[in-house]
Amino acid sequence: MFDRGKYDSSSCPPFGGAQDKLQRASRLSGENQQHWIPPVEEWLIFHRAAMTGAEKSGAWQMILFIVLLGHILIASVFPSFAAEPTKVMLAHGAISNNVAPLWIAKEQGIFKKYSLDVDLVFIIAGRAMQAMLAGQVPVGMVGGTHVLNANTGGGDFAMILGVENRLDYLFVAKPAIKGGEDLKGNKVAIGTPAGSASMAAYVALDHLGLVPRRDNIVLLGIGGVPERMGALRAGSVDATSLSPEIGQVVVSEGYRVLVDLGKENVPFQSSGIVVARSLIKTNPQLVENVAKATVEGVAFVHRPANKEIVMKSLGRNLRLDRADRIEKAYQGLVAELPKMPCPSMEGVASMLKLMVQHGLNAKAAQVKAEDLVDMSYCKRFESGGFFRSLY
Repeated sequence: MFDRGKYDSSSCPPFGGAQDKLQRASRLSGENQQHWIPPVEEWLIFHRAAMTGAEKSGAWQMILFIVLLGHILIASVFPSFAAEPTKVMLAHGAISNNVAPLWIAKEQGIFKKYSLDVDLVFIIAGRAMQAMLAGQVPVGMVGGTHVLNANTGGGDFAMILGVENRLDYLFVAKPAIKGGEDLKGNKVAIGTPAGSASMAAYVALDHLGLVPRRDNIVLLGIGGVPERMGALRAGSVDATSLSPEIGQVVVSEGYRVLVDLGKENVPFQSSGIVVARSLIKTNPQLVENVAKATVEGVAFVHRPANKEIVMKSLGRNLRLDRADRIEKAYQGLVAELPKMPCPSMEGVASMLKLMVQHGLNAKAAQVKAEDLVDMSYCKRFESGGFFRSLY
């Protein structure tokens, strides 16, 4: 084991010199070596014969203090070491470009940076909002229309970030449909009632001079993007609204774009990060961490150096298998995704007006844009320099 006689305790430095280290290494390689003695403990063994009881007690107290101080310093400098990441379910209500900041935040470890273990799940927007009302999902990426419907139905939710602030859809029809007149008496697939895709269909029909009831157009609430695209291909509907990155797929197959709403520049608060106001009060740090991670995901998307990573993520998550389609999706994303992803008050006001105009929520006339958003995080990120620090 340990031969105290080889050492002069009066001259041995606390952590040993070069000779001490060589001797200790030699002992460690010996056949009879049972365990390694840490340098500090070894020093105490050297000296304890000469120590009084009070000195021994004080030495051990000092070591304990140093160890505890080290743990405190590590926890303060690296908070993620101090606690397990907080598990959070985050539901996105569509499969489209605007979810990219969340995919990136998950894939690139940005959520983990903020001590979040995020489970990203796709739940079509209307049902996602219902799950949030039931308390099953704490955070959602859904459109402003769903926040309106939830709040006028007794909920109290707020959009804290906005990643899509205008209607950017393609209204696509079968090749045989050449214009608005050809849609009369036919079927149009819309998404969930009052969702962004549904609103896009209403606005497109307005643009074409069509009124569903007057022109005998049947509006069918057919699920999400895959379901609507499948119905169009199967011929069970004659037209539908699709996000550009998905719509380009059927356009390449010969389907016709009747209205490109992106070119019409219609202000509209579509997707954004939504939470209950009660969560903001009870767990403001959680909400801020989700918001910051999302904003960093947006910044990651916008950095040209990350293009290849972002394109791979888009191809995988949107199930695009051709390089030209992925490139087009990427270009559309960086063109439309706001670098400061804050809710648009103009977009919320426009959404409220359209909801009333199309008879989708009569209570919308009594709701103010300020009732549906919480701008405090965006204001703090701007005044505190967080937005600027990312570019």
